[in-house]
Amino acid sequence: MNDERAGDELPYEGLRVVDLSQGVAGPHCGMLLALYGADVVKVEPPEGDWGRGIGRRHGDFSAYNAAFNRGKRSLAVDLKQSKGREVVATLVTRADVVVENNRPGVMARFGLDWPELSAINPRLVMLSISGFGQEGPERDRASYAGVIHAETGVVSRRRPSPGEQPRDLEVSMADIVTGLHGIIAVLAALRLRDATGLGQHIDMAMIDAMAASDDMLPNEVAADRDHRAG
Repeated sequence: MNDERAGDELPYEGLRVVDLSQGVAGPHCGMLLALYGADVVKVEPPEGDWGRGIGRRHGDFSAYNAAFNRGKRSLAVDLKQSKGREVVATLVTRADVVVENNRPGVMARFGLDWPELSAINPRLVMLSISGFGQEGPERDRASYAGVIHAETGVVSRRRPSPGEQPRDLEVSMADIVTGLHGIIAVLAALRLRDATGLGQHIDMAMIDAMAASDDMLPNEVAADRDHRAG
């Protein structure tokens, strides 16, 4: 029996990713791809990813931001300038994956939305993360983890005891699970691309990812009631 095992190779070495996302959800997906060997270029505005200001700081660094962007190369680009957009377009010609989490319509204003980028690179897989999806009546709503926690009912289930005010989660769970669902979708799209030669656009809504995952979280109201009854 052949018991040879793989050496130090990582499964996604050679995969090229352009990470245009900020905050947590998109960067989390990009970080996971980097963790497994992908070459991830994090493209930030000149002032930096707004996620750099999240959480406790250690000198010039935010621990939260560092955790979700480790393993990436960083590039500052002003997408409001035509030369900046040309830089990103050049990166996309050689990329396998693009990750972005702007509000729907923002990438179109930059001329970097799916129709434009897929014309540049038909093999591209593009992951677009937003609060409520790329289409529909709530597509333009601003969102962050707390909003998604509230709308999916997670907050209402978290209170120290019945009758007390509910409280939000201490971590950005909606962002984290969206990043996990994002990498699953990206890897599935890459597998399909291997078979068809064509990439695709993935519409990942945080509300959908959280609704699919919140049953994993404890119902603290029910747990407290059961404890009292016991």
